[in-house]
Amino acid sequence: MSTIPDPLPDASPARPLRVRSVVGLAYDEIRALIVSGALAPGSRLGQGELADRLGISRGSVREALRRLAGDGLVDFEVNRGFFVAEAGLDDVRDRLEARLALEPGIARLAAERRSVSDLEVMKETIVAEAAAETSDDVHDASRAFHFAVAAATGNHAFTRLLDGLWIADIGRQLLAQRRRAENWQDHDVDEHRAIVAAIEAGDGVRAAHLMGAHVESAVRHWSPRPEGPPD
Repeated sequence: MSTIPDPLPDASPARPLRVRSVVGLAYDEIRALIVSGALAPGSRLGQGELADRLGISRGSVREALRRLAGDGLVDFEVNRGFFVAEAGLDDVRDRLEARLALEPGIARLAAERRSVSDLEVMKETIVAEAAAETSDDVHDASRAFHFAVAAATGNHAFTRLLDGLWIADIGRQLLAQRRRAENWQDHDVDEHRAIVAAIEAGDGVRAAHLMGAHVESAVRHWSPRPEGPPD
């Protein structure tokens, strides 16, 4: 005997959710265009053009651009509008300092919570980085390692935070310069291996220390060098 299903609850609360979902999709799409380089740094982000391109309202585009401005990917200029942010070294150092405060704690939690599959993913990223032959591939494998450690905490907020701090396209540009240093790739791989060993051993204190030293080396590399004594 068939039964009549209960009526659906009042759908009126769903409208705000749909609006937020459209804004979220616009945010993801515009962010992807910026990170991929399809929208070059300094280029103007016309709300009408983006609305037509994405098939959504200007209001949704405007809200997405405001969120991107909060992430530092977009600049807003009064009476001029929104522009793709040009990430200077000051911004890069700010993001690295934030990572330095964040990632040691992530490594400590990963040592406490990691699963066998988490460790396998970390090790796969290290193998990929060691074998990488281009700057982009080295960067992507190195970035994947840090995200694998964050994922091992089981707290998705960490991966979202890291995603906001580590813009892939900027990272690729910077690593292309840093990779010119002799043996940098080998050193990066070795440091990742040591971090994984500490996480696998469940040694959160050591994992945090190693991760802190690892990120701090990048902070030092991109910080201004003090001028030497005058001649």
